[in-house]
Amino acid sequence: MFRVLEQADLPSRIADQVLQAIGDGLLRPGERVTEARLATQMGTSRAPVREALRLLESQGLIVSHPRRGFFVKSYNADELAETYDLRQCLELHNAEALVARMSDADLQRLEAQVELLKTLGTEGRSQEQVVEDYAFHRMLCEIGGNSRILRLFDQIATELRSGIALVGRIYDDPVELARSHDPIIDALRQRDTERLREELREHLRDASTHVIDIYRKWPGTPQDVLPGHPLEGRPKAGP
Repeated sequence: MFRVLEQADLPSRIADQVLQAIGDGLLRPGERVTEARLATQMGTSRAPVREALRLLESQGLIVSHPRRGFFVKSYNADELAETYDLRQCLELHNAEALVARMSDADLQRLEAQVELLKTLGTEGRSQEQVVEDYAFHRMLCEIGGNSRILRLFDQIATELRSGIALVGRIYDDPVELARSHDPIIDALRQRDTERLREELREHLRDASTHVIDIYRKWPGTPQDVLPGHPLEGRPKAGP
């Protein structure tokens, strides 16, 4: 799961790898993160691993419990709804700067990303499609040019992806999911800020409703669930 690291700036580099594992669903919400295992896999001592986990704890992605250790932060449906609400605020605020700053090359890059989403949807590669979907929305924030918005988006995207990773197959029709980005591209081609905001609002509202509804109904439970975890006591999903 993890690669061996060199000594320079170990804590932040360890944190980056753990962050990626959370976002990719390799470390699931509620799962215990063992310092010794990470240290062994990364070829380092436990001290920088502990420092990295404390850094992620300060960002709200890891939680620690006395005598139990570190765990990936768990999110219930209400918390995910709040996170989607914040994401919508960020993306809608970014829209004006995005239209003003977007070059023709930027637009071509966004168009190519949507075509990639369609290809992944057609091939049924749902988990990869989730990653590339967030990459598309990250591009929107990146082109907007506000580094604080981009930093907040990165944290929110990791939280959302870690929650979605529990659900399995996220959307009934991944091809339709990919096509839902077409109105956003059309608004960008027209460089119409107000239409872009409306398309983003509808797109994100639909995504929020879909994911949160699935999350509320999902019957599984992550490994090493802590007492009081919102999924504690539910039966595990079948094979």
